[in-house]
Amino acid sequence: MHTNSVIELNPDSYQNNLLFLKKMYGKNVILSSVVKGNAYGHGIEEFVTMAHKSGVSHFSVFDVAEAQLVKKQLPKKVTILIMGFVSDELMEWVIQNDIEFFVFDKKRIDSAIKISKKLNKKAIVHIEVETGMNRTGFVQNELNSLISLLKKEENYIEFKGLCTHFAGAESMSNYFRVKQQIERFEKIYAYFCVKNLIPKMKHSACSAASIMFPETRMDMVRIGIMQYGLWPSPEVFASYISSKKKKIDPLKRVISWKSQVMSIKKIDACEFIGYGTSFMAKEKMKIATIPIGYAHGYSRSLSNKGRVIINQHRCMVVGTVNMNMMLVDVSDIPSIQIGDEVILIGSQEKIDVSVASFSENSNQLNYELLTRISKSIPRKILI
Repeated sequence: MHTNSVIELNPDSYQNNLLFLKKMYGKNVILSSVVKGNAYGHGIEEFVTMAHKSGVSHFSVFDVAEAQLVKKQLPKKVTILIMGFVSDELMEWVIQNDIEFFVFDKKRIDSAIKISKKLNKKAIVHIEVETGMNRTGFVQNELNSLISLLKKEENYIEFKGLCTHFAGAESMSNYFRVKQQIERFEKIYAYFCVKNLIPKMKHSACSAASIMFPETRMDMVRIGIMQYGLWPSPEVFASYISSKKKKIDPLKRVISWKSQVMSIKKIDACEFIGYGTSFMAKEKMKIATIPIGYAHGYSRSLSNKGRVIINQHRCMVVGTVNMNMMLVDVSDIPSIQIGDEVILIGSQEKIDVSVASFSENSNQLNYELLTRISKSIPRKILI
């Protein structure tokens, strides 16, 4: 069992974020908690448990393995929506367990119909349409045959939702592209309605779109990064806060990552530290070894850049981040001891190491950094 570090989840911070989001979207909009990528590194089992206790009953995942984890953790009735991969072999489990899923090509709809007939049970599908991202989704010239098929097989297919995904709503550089996608989606929805095939809901918004393009909130929003207390980009945060009198971030980070000092060593001036020659001591230094490295998700690109907090001091990572260890400069800490707490993400008193600081120093997105945190690290919900 991994004992080098621990991930802590703060339910009060999550409740704060949830209340903020629900107030902004309104009571008629369903909030689907996106927990793909091991719940953005927070730990899918622990996170959905905490979210469900906070009143969340709709979860979106990428694949069947994630759906199974949510189902196992929350056996009571919650809605689970698979937005990505479903193999033919696992389609039967999906339909049998009332798991909803995206359908974005003919092969998948044919597979769903075949399994539904075998089970004599409806498949609950969300039809994804292509509006300009050019990744997955039915294109315009496929719609007539799709509509005919859905009508023909209505005893085996429940047309739960019509959906799409936007190509970078977090950046204003994509403004016109996203606006065009919104227009296309509305036209496609109207076309389905004209054909007398109306979905129970339509949805398109991720965190960024829900802020930058409020018209995309529709019947449901699929919220990932913001529920975890982080913004999709500085542009999204600036867009939100620009219209507010109080320039205060309403979100609170849910995750903290903590380790401990493994060893302490004194280094003479002009000595190189760690592998290679990337860092040489200009004067006598005191160095602490932390049992965390790139194998745990602490990026090697944070070598000589990263920061941690020890005993209310912000300490710099020196030398190259190793597979399982890294070295930090603790020369300014007079009374450091082996076993002292090390904050990799989180706060001590008024000193903070944010996820954003990681991304700024390593050229990683918030999303990328979080999802790379090792699954072997235990996750704990604070009481």
